Amino acid sequence: MTAHKTAQVEEYGAWLTEFLPIDYYERYRQYRWDIPLRRDYQRAAFEAGWLQPSWPREYGGRSLGLRDAMEIRLEAAMRSAPKLPNIAGPNVVAPGIRRFGTPEQIDRLLVPLLRGDEWWALGMSEPEAGSDFASLRTRAEIDGDLFRVNGHKIWTTQAHESRWCTLYARTDPDAPKHRGISCLILDLHSSGIRIEPIRMASVSDETFCEVFLDDVEVPAENLLGPLNGGWNVALSSLHHERQMIWIMNWVEIKRGLDSIRGTQDEDIYTELGSLLADAEALRATGYRALDNELAGRSSPEADIMKLLGSVTLQRVWELRAASEGPSSAGDPDLLFERQDALAATIYGGTSEVQRNIIAERLLGLPKG
Repeated sequence: MTAHKTAQVEEYGAWLTEFLPIDYYERYRQYRWDIPLRRDYQRAAFEAGWLQPSWPREYGGRSLGLRDAMEIRLEAAMRSAPKLPNIAGPNVVAPGIRRFGTPEQIDRLLVPLLRGDEWWALGMSEPEAGSDFASLRTRAEIDGDLFRVNGHKIWTTQAHESRWCTLYARTDPDAPKHRGISCLILDLHSSGIRIEPIRMASVSDETFCEVFLDDVEVPAENLLGPLNGGWNVALSSLHHERQMIWIMNWVEIKRGLDSIRGTQDEDIYTELGSLLADAEALRATGYRALDNELAGRSSPEADIMKLLGSVTLQRVWELRAASEGPSSAGDPDLLFERQDALAATIYGGTSEVQRNIIAERLLGLPKG
C-alpha cells in the first residue's frame, strides 16, 4: 500500500462514510446480504464516479489513471464497501461491451448495466467442458439475419435474475478450438430458453443456474465483437475481472489472518507465518502487474495471482478453523467463510486450469 492516501482516495473514503448507514460496521453480517442497500450503493457509486474510476463520467468514472483507480478499489475493499449485487455485469460484461460493442450496443446496454438497472449473466461454462472454455459445444448457426443457438450452459451465476447474457457459442466448428467461438448478446427472455437454478450447499445470493437453449433466435446485430472472435472478447473481459479478484482475495486473506493472531499454538503460528508471506507476495505481484500494464509490457501475473490468491484464502480459513478446534464445527459464520473460500478456487477459472496455464504458457512445460 502507498504510505499516504491520495486526494482521490480521501474523497472516496469521505463519500463512502456519508453513504453507509451509521451502524454499518456494527451490523455488517446483516448488511452484507442487504440487496436494496447494495443496489443503492451501485447506483450512487455510478452517479458519483466511483464505480469504474478509470472510465469517463458518463460511464460511472472520473477518468483516473490506473494506479489511482486501483487505490480506490483497494480502499473500497478494505472498508468493506457493499458488494455489487450483480458483480459480473460491471466487472466482466461492461469492459467487453465498451471495447467491442457497436455504438448502438453501447448506447442501449452500457449505462443500464453500470447503474444496476439490468443484470447480466456469463454464458461460458458447459457440462462437457467445465472450465475448459475452448472446448465449448454450444452451437450458433447463421440463418439469414439471425443466429440459431442450441446448447447447454452451467454454473451460470444469477441467470434466473438476469435480463441479458454474454453467450459464447461455436460459430465455426471446423476452425481450431480457440478461433471458432463468437460472443452473442442474449436476451434471456427469448423463446426457447429454460433456466434451472442449482440447489446450493451453502448460503449465497449468487445462485448458480443451468441454461438450456433450444433453437433460440438471436438477431445478427447482437454479435459482440468480430464473428469467430469471441476468444479475444472473453480474454479482454476476464482481464478486468482478475484485477478485481486479487484485490478482493487479498483483503479477505488479511481479514482472516487478523482473526487468527491471538493463538498460542506453535504449529498454528508456523502456518500463519507462511500465509502472511503469501499475502504480501500477492499484494506485491498485484503492484508489479500494474507497473507492467502502465509500462505497456506483457503481464503474465494474472493467472499466478488468481491461483495464489484463491488457494491462500482457502488455507487461511481452514487455519482459522484449526485454531478454534472442535468448537469451529458449531460456528455458522466460520462455516460460511470456509465455503466461500472454496468457491474462490472455482470462479474466474478453477485452480486446476490456472496451474495448466502457468505450466504450459509461462513455464513452457509439455502438456501431460
